[in-house]
Amino acid sequence: METNELLEILVQAGKLKQAKRHCFVEKDRQESVADHSYRVALMAFLLKNNFTDVDTSKVIEMCLIHDLGESFTGDIPTFEKKQEDGKKESQLMVDWISTFSEPTRAQWLALWQEMEAQESLEAKLYKALDKCEAIISHNESDLSTWLDLEYDLQYSYGKKEVAFSDFLVQLHAAIDAWTTQKIQQGK
Repeated sequence: METNELLEILVQAGKLKQAKRHCFVEKDRQESVADHSYRVALMAFLLKNNFTDVDTSKVIEMCLIHDLGESFTGDIPTFEKKQEDGKKESQLMVDWISTFSEPTRAQWLALWQEMEAQESLEAKLYKALDKCEAIISHNESDLSTWLDLEYDLQYSYGKKEVAFSDFLVQLHAAIDAWTTQKIQQGK
């Protein structure tokens, strides 16, 4: 990769630092997409010994790039995101990747297509971690920032994505227990 292309990619990715998500990490600071993506990648790294049949290096790569489309569109909360929004974000990502030189273009496009297909264990793991990190972040947010619909969503979000792994089902159950405790303490 040439230096100019590297800088262009980094500048585009840097926009995720300013792209706000729905959660608040502190009373007056919303989580950024970069905050979220970092922790999803960290989760993949931390779980590499739990998923020895998975190429965790690839999962980390997926986690690092999974929301780069939002550097063009911004983040749309899951309860507001429509199918067209997802398609637009994905198309913008593919269009951007298409501007890369080889072999970066081929590598990123193959990775992106694998992520979109959601058939490989690596793609399933990245997606499950993405969902789990979101509900962890939401639990870290003050209850005063929760919308009414989020009380149910907090329990259902990501259930389907973690179902392929006993470990991830247990993780989701632990997050659910934390959610219940948080709600009860908030009453």
